[in-house]
Amino acid sequence: MIIGVTGFYAAGKDTVADYLKTQGFIHISLSDFIRQEILKRKQKITRERLIETGNELRQKFGNGALAHKAVLAFEQFKNHVVTSIRHPEEVNTLRQRKDFILIFVDAPIEVRFNRYRSRSKADDKDSMTLDAFRQNEEREMHSDGSGQQLQRCKDMADIILRNDKDLTSLNAKLDKILAAYLEKFKYKRPSWDEYFVEISRTVAKRATCDRGMSGAVIAKDKQILTTGYVGAAAGLPQCDEVGHLFQDVINDKGVKSKHCVRTSHAEQNAIVQAAKIGVAIKGATMYCKMVPCPVCARMIINAGIVRVVAEKHYHGAGLTYDMFKLAGVKLDVLKDELEIYKGMK
Repeated sequence: MIIGVTGFYAAGKDTVADYLKTQGFIHISLSDFIRQEILKRKQKITRERLIETGNELRQKFGNGALAHKAVLAFEQFKNHVVTSIRHPEEVNTLRQRKDFILIFVDAPIEVRFNRYRSRSKADDKDSMTLDAFRQNEEREMHSDGSGQQLQRCKDMADIILRNDKDLTSLNAKLDKILAAYLEKFKYKRPSWDEYFVEISRTVAKRATCDRGMSGAVIAKDKQILTTGYVGAAAGLPQCDEVGHLFQDVINDKGVKSKHCVRTSHAEQNAIVQAAKIGVAIKGATMYCKMVPCPVCARMIINAGIVRVVAEKHYHGAGLTYDMFKLAGVKLDVLKDELEIYKGMK
């Protein structure tokens, strides 16, 4: 589980992170990456310099660069809390993790101003008024480009955590959040179908035709027998070298579409591979990206494959559903949606 913590100045962001650390979370602060840059420049670390350098780093390397550094630092199967999130692109970068939630810590400005004064040096206390405090905050809330944009981060938050009471109350609220989300994001071991489908996604990365980029896995008794991906016959030009070879195809409903015929489909190549190396695939299961086309379906039936697991439907499947039903091949589609791919016609 990855918890991002952002919020207004003196709202209690570090207090939230400190409590999560006692619950086993690893703390990563985006501002630490900024501090490293400031120290490398042999400059003094101040709040103004942190803001200035952070804005500069976002402008130079991308608005999500600091968050990307955090992602690279994550330890597998560990919970993390990420603080000093100040820009929407940092949120978007972290949001790529499905186990990420964003907490925005808030409190009335008068409460936060008093906290600021209680922990500031004497000179800082004397020079900072509530109006100046409010003006500084306003500047950080609505910057453009690579500047801090706290209001947009607040709008993107999953949880607004109001920290206007004592520490006990804050910790109690955090306990409720953890109870709700830890169970939701608890690691779940993939099923065998999920396992082999995920492997088929990796196999698909070898595909040489960017229309579909499909991969297939044939497995039996929880063991992989063969794999295949979209590609031309061995020794012949590939689509990614010379381009596609299109033909018009009219399906069983009379709808005409264009198909690339330079390559063999992933399912075909997986079956051919079994024949090539002498592996029996009778009684096996085929895992693939889309419901197979009718040509692949005929080969699957004749090869004795008894079950097909597809991630999504395929617009060119046509007669496949009826053929599988008549032949007794069980078809399971994990997502009841149509696969959309580049150049689909």
